[in-house]
Amino acid sequence: MPLAPEELAAALGSGLLSFPVTHFDDDLRVDEARYREHLAWQASFGVAGLFAGGGTGEGFSLTSAEHDRVVRAAVAEVGGRVPVVAAATGGTAQAVEQVRAAQAAGADGVLLLPPYLTEAGQAGLVEHVSAVCAATDLGVIAYSRANAVLEDVTVERLADRNPNLVGLKDGVGDIERMTRTYARLGDRLLHVGGLPTAETSALPLLQLGVTTYSSAMYNFVPEFALEFFAAVRAQDRAEVYRRLNEFVIPYLDIRDRQKGYAVSIVKAGLTAVGRHGGRVRPPLTDLRPSELAELTALVEEVRRR
Repeated sequence: MPLAPEELAAALGSGLLSFPVTHFDDDLRVDEARYREHLAWQASFGVAGLFAGGGTGEGFSLTSAEHDRVVRAAVAEVGGRVPVVAAATGGTAQAVEQVRAAQAAGADGVLLLPPYLTEAGQAGLVEHVSAVCAATDLGVIAYSRANAVLEDVTVERLADRNPNLVGLKDGVGDIERMTRTYARLGDRLLHVGGLPTAETSALPLLQLGVTTYSSAMYNFVPEFALEFFAAVRAQDRAEVYRRLNEFVIPYLDIRDRQKGYAVSIVKAGLTAVGRHGGRVRPPLTDLRPSELAELTALVEEVRRR
């Protein structure tokens, strides 16, 4: 049985979260066998939740049929052991369709991503999020970023209107907005860190009520990611900055060389540890061979320590 919304929030808030990559074969078709193998590996390290078809999973590049297949594969492979949260993308009608499919597939919850290419005011975003919440009994986490940045009063309106809205994921990092939102809602919602390579901002955002975050690097260095998360939770500033200097910042230096590398570098990281992440779909581009070699050396060094 899927988790009730309040159970989902409690489970996700108990530890580190991650977005598994979606594997493609050489012809860029979904490779379900490798995807399932990856999910099983990810679930073996004690992660608190896995998000299927999200940003790192290239959900924006999947057809609706592929998206449903990815969610169903995740539920079949790790459901019952780890909460599976399905992403919902695109405009309202498409997001509602994906949410209903996710519930039918047995997912535990939904992460609602911004509606692509559509600028909208706060009133329109209220209706968009509310339509998705009304379409499902599952707990919903709204992702505030890009063209769907939710103001504090908007989040409060949404929480009042939609009992199954259980979380807010922030992908902007605006300190004042985050402070206003937490001051207004407190722990009514689960506050999730969603900035790219969230480890970089995890420690300071903890003070703003962001008690967990989604780690992309958990895909290929899960032990490091969990140890980093433990240091953040313990507010061990010295250890957090030691690990930032040891691995995260050099990793960022590679990531920042090309737009879209925030996803590409994660698949490259899997290849670096011998698990074959495969290619990304256009419009993203893969790391250059020299960059993959540089990343591999960095990963090997941190795994030796």
